[in-house]
Amino acid sequence: MILRDLLDGLEIVSATADMEREISSVSYDSRTARPGSLFVAMTGYAFDGHAYIAQAYQHGACVAVCERPPEIEIPYVQVSDSRRALAVIGANFYHHPADRMTMIGVTGTNGKTTTTYLLKAILEREPGVKVGLIGTNQNLIGSKVLPTERTTPESFELQALFARMLAEGCTHVVMEVSSHALYLDRVYGVHYAVGIFTNLTQDHLDFHKTMEAYCDAKAILFKNCDKGVCNADDPWTERVTRDCTCQVFTFGRTPKADLWADDVELAADHVAFQAVTARGVTPVRVNIPGAFMVYNTLDALGAALALGIPLDRSADALRNVPHVKGRVEVVPTPGKPYTVLIDYAHSPDGLENVLKSVKGFAEGRTIALFGCGGDRDKTKRPKMGAIAAANADFVVVTTDNPRTESPAAIIADILPGLDGTQTPYVVIEDRVKAIRYCLDNAQPGDVVVLCGKGHETYQEIGQIKYPMDERKIVAAYLSASARRPAT
Repeated sequence: MILRDLLDGLEIVSATADMEREISSVSYDSRTARPGSLFVAMTGYAFDGHAYIAQAYQHGACVAVCERPPEIEIPYVQVSDSRRALAVIGANFYHHPADRMTMIGVTGTNGKTTTTYLLKAILEREPGVKVGLIGTNQNLIGSKVLPTERTTPESFELQALFARMLAEGCTHVVMEVSSHALYLDRVYGVHYAVGIFTNLTQDHLDFHKTMEAYCDAKAILFKNCDKGVCNADDPWTERVTRDCTCQVFTFGRTPKADLWADDVELAADHVAFQAVTARGVTPVRVNIPGAFMVYNTLDALGAALALGIPLDRSADALRNVPHVKGRVEVVPTPGKPYTVLIDYAHSPDGLENVLKSVKGFAEGRTIALFGCGGDRDKTKRPKMGAIAAANADFVVVTTDNPRTESPAAIIADILPGLDGTQTPYVVIEDRVKAIRYCLDNAQPGDVVVLCGKGHETYQEIGQIKYPMDERKIVAAYLSASARRPAT
């Protein structure tokens, strides 16, 4: 593709590059630059791409896109914002695939993953629809699984993924849109038919610093969609929609919402309710437990309504929707009189939601195993300790993904929330040993909730991801226990 076409839609500050030059590929990592490639120098939080222009040039890059003139002799195009430039270049390079599919974006602190899976199940019951899904657990093209590293890929990879989805017949894309992706322009230029706001509670303040800034990042989605489906019961919805440019449709647990849940039934294996709109009432049942599932179901139903799918068809599609991996996921414990669940809960609100739900159906104790991620918001750690103490009968404090922080230091930040409470707890730094402790000490009727890892099959220590699948840990330990002679 010639450079002029790649830059279409960009405001250029200055340029020395030949606009008719043929560009073979695009890179924003100097290590992946190749002969004939365009290198986009992005200014990041850890690295400044401008410092790597020379390295990209050595690898064959023939043009640099940058925010200031390079220090070496290389043809360049100067722009005011290279992050946005990369998004525009990516869309041009892949011929704007998102424009030829129906885009649905889901943002919020909790519930994004479950919402995308529920909505995918609804859409795939419609004639001629094939859905691409982008999210925390994995990316999907129909039923084909693609691994993922982050909730929302960088803009150029995102456009490549859209192009692949389009080429493989996708008509719709349902995607989680993180606050980081919105703030860092990974989805810049993508227009959504529907945007969904699930909720906002404390998370990612290591990056956004304040809840207001976190909220405002989420709000960007609603300046780039036709219809917004928002949680009427969340206090942040007013701010999220304050400057929106879309039509807003609300969901919630009270009649103030456009779509609301009446006669809610919470059980150990499902939620059920009457979905009420101005047009009537539709019975809904989803075989995934938890009070929070009412909201996850309502926002999926609301999005489907915004896309023209009647409530009764959506409700029918959800009756047999499978569990989402890592979300209140039951781990097999053959022959054992207790239950083990895995859940991704890694924020204060997420932890409270899952523990309250389990408390509602556990016949015995609710045992919470959790830790907090390293290199992330430290202020939520004691809050999560207090929440665990308030909503569990026994707590096991351990590690999550410590990353470059000391696991002991992270645990020390958690413990003030537990100290002084009446809830018994133990500290076992090694997560595998902590899980084994829970299995050894669980009593008949207990529910053990392994919180924080969810779908993840690794533990990140330092900058290395070591294999850790809690399903395999439980299965292997129970199998070994069964072979050990009784004492």
